[in-house]
Amino acid sequence: MPQSGNNAPVTFTAEQVEYDQERNLVTASGAVEAWQNERILRADRFTFDRNTGIATAEGNVQLLEADGQVLFADRAELSGNMRDGVVEGLKARLAQNGRLVANGARRTNGSILDMSRVLYSACDLCAEDPEAPPLWQLRARLATQDQAEKRLRYRDASLMLAGVPVLYTPYLSHPDPSVPRQSGFLTPSFGTSSFLGGFVELPYYWAIDGSSDLTLTPTLSTKQDPALGLAYRRRFNTGEIEASGSLGQRGGSRGEDGLGAHIFSRGQFGLDENWRTGFNLNRASSETYLRAWRYPAPRQLSSDAYLEGFWGSDTYARIDGRAYQGLSEVDDTGQIPVVLPNLYADHAFRRDRLGGYMTADVSAFSLYRDQGTDTRRIASRFTYELPRIDAYGQVWTFRAQGDAISRWVDDLDRAPNFANRGTATDATGNVRVALDWRLPMTRSAGAYGTQLIEPRVQLVTGPSTGRQTLVANEDSLDFEFTDANLFALNRFPGRDRQEGGTRVDTAFRGAWMFPNGGRVEGLIGRSFRASEESVFEEGSGLEDRASDWVARTSFSPVPWLDLTARARLDKEDFSARLVETRAQLGLGPVSVGAGYLYTLPSSALISPRERREVSGNIQAQLGRYWRTGAYGRYDLELERGVSAGVNLTYEDECLIFDTRFARTYAEPSDRTNYYPSSTVLLFRVSFKTVGDFGFRAI
Repeated sequence: MPQSGNNAPVTFTAEQVEYDQERNLVTASGAVEAWQNERILRADRFTFDRNTGIATAEGNVQLLEADGQVLFADRAELSGNMRDGVVEGLKARLAQNGRLVANGARRTNGSILDMSRVLYSACDLCAEDPEAPPLWQLRARLATQDQAEKRLRYRDASLMLAGVPVLYTPYLSHPDPSVPRQSGFLTPSFGTSSFLGGFVELPYYWAIDGSSDLTLTPTLSTKQDPALGLAYRRRFNTGEIEASGSLGQRGGSRGEDGLGAHIFSRGQFGLDENWRTGFNLNRASSETYLRAWRYPAPRQLSSDAYLEGFWGSDTYARIDGRAYQGLSEVDDTGQIPVVLPNLYADHAFRRDRLGGYMTADVSAFSLYRDQGTDTRRIASRFTYELPRIDAYGQVWTFRAQGDAISRWVDDLDRAPNFANRGTATDATGNVRVALDWRLPMTRSAGAYGTQLIEPRVQLVTGPSTGRQTLVANEDSLDFEFTDANLFALNRFPGRDRQEGGTRVDTAFRGAWMFPNGGRVEGLIGRSFRASEESVFEEGSGLEDRASDWVARTSFSPVPWLDLTARARLDKEDFSARLVETRAQLGLGPVSVGAGYLYTLPSSALISPRERREVSGNIQAQLGRYWRTGAYGRYDLELERGVSAGVNLTYEDECLIFDTRFARTYAEPSDRTNYYPSSTVLLFRVSFKTVGDFGFRAI
């Protein structure tokens, strides 16, 4: 039976082999290759003393380990079946481009490699000047590589940049580059802020097992008590969980004191081939706490738990419960709803014999407020569409849509409806039918591509609905009339508001498609209602019988230029009510973007004021390793900046240097949704395979 493990015999091949029987000495020379199990030794000359079991290798020595690590040496004296020994002139090629050099080394127990006069780096040597020092390297008097623990430890170590020592430490440790993750302290980061003063973050990473980990980040500062941040991740065979949170002083500028905390988490799990479940849990003590500790601070946090099912691309079902937390000072927590349960299902039927398509859905929810309207609703909708193309190339599409809704409402006279009755039970239904006509006409422009013009008219009719002010409105609050919903059968979002009556929608589209893939396209249209009935809010663009004009255009004649614009223009004088433009220019390593936004005040939207903003950004690749960028937004109405930032990054095979500056400007203090200004200055240096060093001024 052949031997295995550390007692397996050493086998070798060579161009020449000599055996000294008196000294019991085997000498091999010329392309020597010796191996034991998966460990392979190569050298110009190999001597094996059968009395002592000591093997000596000289000249271009290479030792290939079972884990793929390769050791190079001038001379090696090995024992214990090549597991232990002494090495002179060691050079090692590690994972992730790691390189290690030592004057001498001793390996014991087959896994501990003690080295002297050590240099370590993950940088390539300069091709033009190989004798020049690498961009960075660690130099240490002593070092130990523990292959069992997969860790490198240095004593009396210095960090050198371009051969110049910049940092000394009596002890340094980092994982072996072959290890994807390992428990231990991560590189600390430093910074300063008006709230914390000077601070240091000391993260500890715990690799719990092969599928989960936890990072604990204590923060010590000169102005506040210690705080703790955490991040947890776990993967399962059929799902995953991620959670991050913190615990620290509130310490805000608005009189808050005591401890604060936050948690942002999500999870998702597959139950079988059709069903999956999940959750999102996001809560915080306050917006002030999040901003003081510089965590992301949206104006609203949402949490939910859900169960959903998929059956191909035809059928979908979901049940969930939702809760919200408002973080702005103007948020009235009593008016923020809790939705439980919320159910939805839809199905797309197969194409019928006439060539038509039908979809159907059903939904139900219960919504509760402590100090506002409580609503229970059941709704269903069907939609049918039948397209036809006649002999003249005209595209005719018949559409039909029906809604049936039942509601049970309490406190309708409170927020957000403020109707003139308190309790209501109602059942409503609506049917809309439409005939859509399009005539796409194309012609060849020869070498310049293809041109297209397309007039479009749609006739929609259904029962009149009026303003529906006595019907609870939960999902049709945020309405904006644009080209995107010009031809929608019900232009209200959601189901609580229904558009009825008879109307005609018209539009004209033109396009020019170039052979190089470029394209120029534009559309303009408007809508006409048959009756004087007021359905939409004043200022919506649909409050009168004739609507405002809506338009869009895209201009991309060449691959490096992309211009898009969308607008709503007053029907009388063509004054702008909505303008949104975006331009992107890419010229090789440089990309430039610009944008403009103009909107009128709307009671249905969050912002109650006129907005005029310009924005811009630029990204540039500066050579092989450097890249930079900048961005900014400016409020033309208030004549002040909104935000600005700049970044500069260097990255090569072994080093990342990243610096970023971001500034968010305060809204005027007389505004009810006042948000303070903030400034972040970040420096981060990442020595690949070793760790990161960071500094933040916030």
